[in-house]
Amino acid sequence: MFRIVIVEDDDYLREELLHTFQKAGYDAAAPASPAAAETEIAALCPDLAVLDVNLPGKSGYELCRSLKARYSFPILILTARDTLDDELTALGLGADDFLTKPCHPDRLLARAGRLLQTWRRLRAFLTAGPLSLDTDTYKLTYKGRVLLLAETEGKLLRLLMERCPETVEKEQLISAVWGTEEFVDENILQVNMSRLRKSLAELGLGDAVRNVRGKGYVLEANDEAFS
Repeated sequence: MFRIVIVEDDDYLREELLHTFQKAGYDAAAPASPAAAETEIAALCPDLAVLDVNLPGKSGYELCRSLKARYSFPILILTARDTLDDELTALGLGADDFLTKPCHPDRLLARAGRLLQTWRRLRAFLTAGPLSLDTDTYKLTYKGRVLLLAETEGKLLRLLMERCPETVEKEQLISAVWGTEEFVDENILQVNMSRLRKSLAELGLGDAVRNVRGKGYVLEANDEAFS
């Protein structure tokens, strides 16, 4: 299920947007505070972000630029601003689409669905250093050798590759793989991360995933890890 994050400071419109996406079968969520949206978006690991422009603190334009510099998911700007300059500014900062309010729900769903499907095709393969991962089958390729990962291991490695060389927090990994932190013990993450390391060791990559004490895990795509 695709996860969509909505950043909108109007309470009524935010709830309406959440309802629209949830009714269409998406996992839709909204940061509790638009002013702290960037931190919360990172934890939610979305497939798509829908951003307003007029936000308290950092504007939607600034947020779009910051997210595009750090993460790899499409961004749809949804705003009451309707000039050509506004649209060109948004697209110039990395937004993948631009819609003006009020917007018919069917048009919004159609644009969001197109972005998600386009990015899904584009992201069929992830690369980090000499590693290549087929995100549909979790087939890992390294220097001509191929390893088929179990689904959970593949999801963990996918997020580590997407964020490489950044450290991925434990909470982000749990949320991305199991969809919730509420009923997942941290030991489950440790067990599955150990399994991933064991699988990577079959390709001589047992040291590629490193535990960052008190924070999470990082994929080290450097010469030492991939030697």
